[in-house]
Amino acid sequence: MYTLAVCAEMVYRDLPVDERARRIHEAGFQVEIWDWTRHDLDALAQTPAEFSSMTGYIRGALTDPDGAAELLRTAEESVKAAEHLGCPRLNLHGTGLDSEGLPVVPVTGEATGDMWITAHRTLTRLAELGEGAGVTFTLENLNTAVDHPGVPFARAANTYALVAAVDRPGLRMNLDLYHAQIGEGNLIELIRRAHGAGLIGEIQVADVPGRCEPGTGEISYPAVARALTDLGYDGTVALEAWPSGDSGTAMERFRAAFTL
Repeated sequence: MYTLAVCAEMVYRDLPVDERARRIHEAGFQVEIWDWTRHDLDALAQTPAEFSSMTGYIRGALTDPDGAAELLRTAEESVKAAEHLGCPRLNLHGTGLDSEGLPVVPVTGEATGDMWITAHRTLTRLAELGEGAGVTFTLENLNTAVDHPGVPFARAANTYALVAAVDRPGLRMNLDLYHAQIGEGNLIELIRRAHGAGLIGEIQVADVPGRCEPGTGEISYPAVARALTDLGYDGTVALEAWPSGDSGTAMERFRAAFTL
């Protein structure tokens, strides 16, 4: 059976992040964070929370040699932070995102062949780094229509292709179903394909539209949960969503959607 986690960046936002982590833990979930440089790692480490994922770089991009070098350098720093929290997964995007979720270095149009080659080389080195440190880097798909215009390698088809091409245990997909619904749809078939290829490191969820908890939009998450159970998926499913109301209620609606 899969494990459930909740992103501490999006719930209990009036509280310090270490208190958010405590509350999420007390509710029976693992905890995810984003940019670790914005948090007191010592305070987080002193909570009883079990951390499941965090951002795996500070700056950089997959599309050009200079951006790739910076991504690799800051990924090494992120590995050390992950070790401090006992966090097994480090999340990646095609390029660094600003505070509004927009790409620091946007890409206009489709990624070029040189960009794909640079991304493959960089992800291979990241996979090697992860394997040496005992952590897994995950490459997350994003949507460009609503939240992240200009991000390269954004679609789940792109992240699938890159992770499959690298084909190393230190790199897996962070399959975000909210972003995939906006960008591609056909979620259960997408899950089946990625799971069958052994490429999923984590699944993230929120409903569409609105990016709130399951049950607030168009995605049938109970059907997704049945598909994951039928496939024997035993990884993490993480709520990365804005509560439509109370944070505790949102987490319980998430739990209910994924409890068969």
